[in-house]
Amino acid sequence: MTGPSPGPGLPQTVTLVAVGDIGECGSPAVEQTARLVDGIDGHLVLAGDLAYMQGSMRNFMECFDPSWGVHRNRWRPTPGNHEYMTPSASAYFAYFGEAAGEGFYSFRAGNWLVLMLNSNIEVGAGSPQYAFAQSELLAHPTRCAMAVWHHPLFSSGQNGNNLMMRDLFDLLQRQGVDVVVAAHDHLYERFGKQDADGRSSGGGIRQFVVGTGGAQLYDFHRMAPNSQVRVKAHGVLRFTLNRDNYDWAFLSTTRAIEDVGSDLCH
Repeated sequence: MTGPSPGPGLPQTVTLVAVGDIGECGSPAVEQTARLVDGIDGHLVLAGDLAYMQGSMRNFMECFDPSWGVHRNRWRPTPGNHEYMTPSASAYFAYFGEAAGEGFYSFRAGNWLVLMLNSNIEVGAGSPQYAFAQSELLAHPTRCAMAVWHHPLFSSGQNGNNLMMRDLFDLLQRQGVDVVVAAHDHLYERFGKQDADGRSSGGGIRQFVVGTGGAQLYDFHRMAPNSQVRVKAHGVLRFTLNRDNYDWAFLSTTRAIEDVGSDLCH
């Protein structure tokens, strides 16, 4: 995608922190990852499964809010499957209020377009959410774009691939989206650029799985094609979003940098 340069009031470089699978009561990593976020300014993207086990208001208030509620002025949430264990994810929408939107929405981070999508509802071709993503990308052309949802299309973790995301991933790739961030498997994984069929492609999307916010970690069950880095550790993924490129770093709760890199936008 190509588009106009950022306007005079739009910052050229912004920071975005991404993580999911957070609020498991009794896990010390919930507070430890929150402390990491305390020290990083910028947008906070929450990739679902934020309050275990049922996504109830009690779960939010007891397992998520004590460590993470302080960040409410900068978070951008999307729901996970545990939120939907409460019918219609009603507690999620009540807790996050206006920040939750109607379940999917977009925002600008510098000159980047970020799509916050909901992998728990229909996402296939012809669905309202698919149409929303398509219209947002056409209405807001930009050099760099990212999408965030809960269920990764590709994963080496115990839950494996989530093929219901293929149509949407294909749409985003054809529209030039650069990055997809997901969670669901409780681990960190970075993939090389690939298309919706898992074929390595220079014009593909780089997907990250970052289900590392506090819930009990998973083992890797396989090595998915195009998987480049796999880390079993709690932590957060920090992006530095520039005008035509981006940097990333996965920071563990031990303060170690477990993965780092950079790439150009399409």
